[in-house]
Amino acid sequence: MAAALSAKTIAIVKSTLPALRTHGLDITRRMYERLFQDAPIRALFNQSHQGTAASQPVALANAVLAYAENIENLGALAPAVERIAQKHVALRILPEHYPFVAAALLGAIKDVLGAAATEEVISAWGEAYWFLADVLIGREAVISADLAAAPGGWTGWRDFVVDRVERESDVIKSFYLRPADGREVLRHRPGQYLTFEADIPGSGLVKRNYSISSAPDDRHYRVTIKREAAPGAPAGLVSNWFHDYVGIGDALKIAPPAGDFALDVADDRPVVLLSGGVGLTPMVSMLETIARDCPDRRAWYVHGALNGAVHAMGSHVKSLAKSFGGAVTTFYAEPATTDVRGVHFDEQGMINVDWLKTNTPIAEAVYYLCGPRPFLRSLVRELYALGLPADRVRYEFFGPTEELLTA
Repeated sequence: MAAALSAKTIAIVKSTLPALRTHGLDITRRMYERLFQDAPIRALFNQSHQGTAASQPVALANAVLAYAENIENLGALAPAVERIAQKHVALRILPEHYPFVAAALLGAIKDVLGAAATEEVISAWGEAYWFLADVLIGREAVISADLAAAPGGWTGWRDFVVDRVERESDVIKSFYLRPADGREVLRHRPGQYLTFEADIPGSGLVKRNYSISSAPDDRHYRVTIKREAAPGAPAGLVSNWFHDYVGIGDALKIAPPAGDFALDVADDRPVVLLSGGVGLTPMVSMLETIARDCPDRRAWYVHGALNGAVHAMGSHVKSLAKSFGGAVTTFYAEPATTDVRGVHFDEQGMINVDWLKTNTPIAEAVYYLCGPRPFLRSLVRELYALGLPADRVRYEFFGPTEELLTA
């Protein structure tokens, strides 16, 4: 257990709040510049989240500010700390990596704040950093030990082979993965993700997380990946590599399932699964699990897609729901002329809270959400505005770990 922060350190950290609000983004951008001078450390990060307008420096600036604001009440950050610890284990962040981040952060504070970054300020922030680092390192050690001890579990990278590939839509494919050693695999919690280490020509070793889209078993995993190629945005490095180059028989290095976003199978309250786009992946895992393991549970699945060309697994989801009496509703934002209402989709437009109030048990259900940030930003806020408590609004999104601290 990390030693408690001293009252002096707490006071000094809180005194830096005005500077963090003004210069926090400059500090985190400078921190990443310093950190990425070390190539092995740079390889631990998703570079698509970096850059002037990218999300990781912004997310970290918000996270540092949130930490300082809650320095006297760190219990408020416990859920976010758990998510970060899960992500660190998946990415193979090790105790020996933490000093690099400490040096980069403290150096960046000095660079940006200049004379205002006195020895006292740097010392206080050093103590605050290592307090949180010790908490994370301790929790990450427990998670890793539990993964190694579980049936079919492992730590580090394990070799898997692509057993099958299925096209789910114009932009989405599913990859079925079996362990190369033929032994059993860890039964994931429905909603968790896998981390892949890929050697991309011209880019070196990169790591990415993809949600598991199948119900847990001890034989295989399935991941369902969208080709990222939005107009005006850089192509998805790893997602496009999967689509263009990964096929049956190919070997992949995978870390154990991770993540704290998962269906509570012991909870018998009604459940509503909400997804947008490729955010359907953890929801399909949850729906398969409900159909197989708890078919008496009342369940609704509501999905939003642009149109039928990009809508994946629609028939599979309907079949699952029919098997146990669940309800499925699909929204298309811009149906194509070939999309037939009542056949391919049910509602035109976007999923909205007024529809949910009318068509789902808003007073008692647990809501699980996954999708793009705008999708989550709207629905999560609206559900909270209706007075739903946090334990009935659970969500996952794809982005920098630090962004979870301010969510």
